[in-house]
Amino acid sequence: MPSLKEIKGRIASVKSTLKITSAMKLVASAKLRKAQQAIEGMRPYERKLQEMLGRLTAQIGGPGVALSGAYARIGSRSDAEESVTPGPETSAGEKVAIVAFASNSSLCGAFNANAVRLALETIRSYGDAQVTVYSVGRKMAEAMKKVGHPSPADFHDLADKPSYAEAAALAGQLMEDFRTGSIDRVELVYNHFVSSGKQVPVRETFLPSTPVIPSEAKESETDYILEPSARELLEELLPKSLKLKFYTALLDSNASEHAARTVAMQTATDNGEDLLQELTLQYNKSRQQKITAEILDLAGGSQEK
Repeated sequence: MPSLKEIKGRIASVKSTLKITSAMKLVASAKLRKAQQAIEGMRPYERKLQEMLGRLTAQIGGPGVALSGAYARIGSRSDAEESVTPGPETSAGEKVAIVAFASNSSLCGAFNANAVRLALETIRSYGDAQVTVYSVGRKMAEAMKKVGHPSPADFHDLADKPSYAEAAALAGQLMEDFRTGSIDRVELVYNHFVSSGKQVPVRETFLPSTPVIPSEAKESETDYILEPSARELLEELLPKSLKLKFYTALLDSNASEHAARTVAMQTATDNGEDLLQELTLQYNKSRQQKITAEILDLAGGSQEK
C-alpha cells in the first residue's frame, strides 16, 4: 500500500497535469471556433461554384467534353453520389501524387493516426504506380518518411496557419504538373470535419477534376446568356475552383484537428478529475487509518499502566 507521502505526490502531479490539459482545451476550443467558422463559411461558396461548373458543362455538351486546359475530365453524376471515391486501377508507369493532411503536433486523439492509416491505404491501392506524397503537417511527413515516401518540400506552415495564397500555390503547381504530364493523377487525403465530436478520414480525387452536372440541368434546357462563351467561362473557372477545393480541404483538416484536440483534452481533464477524486479518497482513508492506529496505540499504552 502506498504511503501518505507517495499519494500526496501523485495528487500534486495530477493537479499539475490538469492545469495543462485544461489550458490546452481552452486554447483548442478558441481555435476550433475560428476554424469552424472558416470551413462552414467556405463550403456553401464551394458548392455553389461546383454547381455553376456543372451547369456550364451541361451547356457545352455534357459528359465527354475535353477542355483545352487539360485539367478536367467532365463526367455525369447525380447530386447524391459521393465525391469521395477510391483510386482506379493504375498501370506500373502511372505517376500519382497524394496530398496528405495531418497536424504538426500530437495530443489530438486519433486524428493523425487516422489520416496516416488512410494515406498508407491509398498508397497501397496504387500498387506499382509511381507515388509521390506531399505531406502537409509534420506528423504526416514523419510517418511517410518512415515508409519511404519523403515529401518533396516542407509544408508544415500550411498545417498550423492555413493560407489561401500558399494553398493556391501548391494547387497551381500540381495542376501545372498534371497539365504537362509530369503526374497523371492527384488525390487528397484528410480528415473531414462533420462536427466537433466527429471527424471522418476521406480521400477524394483532385485531378483530373470531374464537375458534377446537376440533375435539373440535365433534365431541362438552360436559358442563360453567357459572356463570353460557356466553354471560355468553364476553362477560366475550373482552375480557380480547383484551388478553392484544395484550400477547403486544408480548412477541413485544420478544423478537424482542433476539434479532435478539444475532445481529447476534455477527455483527459475528465479522467484526471476522476483520478484526483480517487487519490484524494485514498489519501483520506490512509490518513484516517494512520490516525486510528495511533489512537489505539495510545489507548493500549494507557491501559498497560
